[in-house]
Amino acid sequence: MKAVRSGQILSRYVKKNAFFAILGAVIALWGLQLLFSYLAELDEVSDSYSYWQALQYIGYRSPQFLVQFTPTGALLGAVVGLGLLANKSELVVMRAAGVSIYRIVLWVLQPALLFVLLSLAINQFVLPLSNQKAHQIQQTDSAPLATVSGYWTVQNNTSDEGEVSSDVVFIDYADEKGNIGEVKRWHLDAANNLTAVSKATDGYYIDGHADPKHTVAANVHNNTSAETQYQWQLNNLTQLQLLSPQADLRASTLNSNATSDITNVAISDASIMTHAVPIAQLKRERQVNITLPIAPSSVYLLTRPPNDLSLTQLVEYYRYSQHQGTRSLEHELTLWKKLLSPFSILSLVIVACSFVFGSLRSHSLGLRIVVALLFGLLFSYLQDLTGFVSLATGVSPLLMVLLPIIVSTLLGLYLIKRQS
Repeated sequence: MKAVRSGQILSRYVKKNAFFAILGAVIALWGLQLLFSYLAELDEVSDSYSYWQALQYIGYRSPQFLVQFTPTGALLGAVVGLGLLANKSELVVMRAAGVSIYRIVLWVLQPALLFVLLSLAINQFVLPLSNQKAHQIQQTDSAPLATVSGYWTVQNNTSDEGEVSSDVVFIDYADEKGNIGEVKRWHLDAANNLTAVSKATDGYYIDGHADPKHTVAANVHNNTSAETQYQWQLNNLTQLQLLSPQADLRASTLNSNATSDITNVAISDASIMTHAVPIAQLKRERQVNITLPIAPSSVYLLTRPPNDLSLTQLVEYYRYSQHQGTRSLEHELTLWKKLLSPFSILSLVIVACSFVFGSLRSHSLGLRIVVALLFGLLFSYLQDLTGFVSLATGVSPLLMVLLPIIVSTLLGLYLIKRQS
């Protein structure tokens, strides 16, 4: 009974030291990253981007920094916590009392699990909103209007007279409630000649309305072959209708920015009327409907960068891609990185224990801290490298994410086993 009570006391003592050491290391690394990031952000300060906005941006990015430095902080904290016990010969006393190395390692892993849960919670509930807020602060009027992000789709249309045409649709933003941001459309005829371009400032989903005229791909949320298209109502639509065969070439010269963003529709009525023969007609409508082949929640997934999606949203995107017969290696890589991040933290804690019990046990605490920092950087670079290899070669993202974790875990266990 007395031995059991002594074991509980030792367990609480080791866990407490490990917890506060890891907490201090994570906060220290997090604080340094916030400071240096804000100093770097000051270079971007201008008339349209103030010091206060830079501070807000760093504040919204802080959860991302916390998740980023939690593994290295856990590694450093475990080394410091156990190192302080080793310097006071407390670990030697525990070993003399019959406590095995693996039992002490297990005690250190338990407080590390709290940081594992914290990292998962931030990834699931905080990062999607905070990263979105950060992006909104950095958006300026000078930002490129045409990008490869967002949601793109091509819609084929057939008129009652049998004429075939198509629309290329781009949506730059969407939320889970069905509200969408700027929408751009390129209207093409049967010969793929540009006939009109249009842009709407925003729009919202029309609940309960659908257009059954077109057969579309099955949606991931119902897993059935849907024959409806979901409708959105667009606001403040501006459309430039080309009136002559040479209009696409002549109209492009009216605006120097037309080659990069023809949907900017910066052509005034006056400039159009200066031509002897009208080549284009500008038309504005307050509201117009548009149909898309996927549900509002799917549009949200397709318009957000992978790092801005939660774990459950990344899983939904993965299922949606599989159902559509497509694949996004970037989304898969992000999914497995977030899903396996707990194992990254635990593997680094095992490595930290090996520094204290292994070949570095006779060296000073300062040297062990330096080696821990270097190993943490090496682990981070190895993760980035394997990720790039996966994106470049198409090798399984799951395998590439697991590789650094397996290597660090085996290394830590090997060093501990040598001592035991």
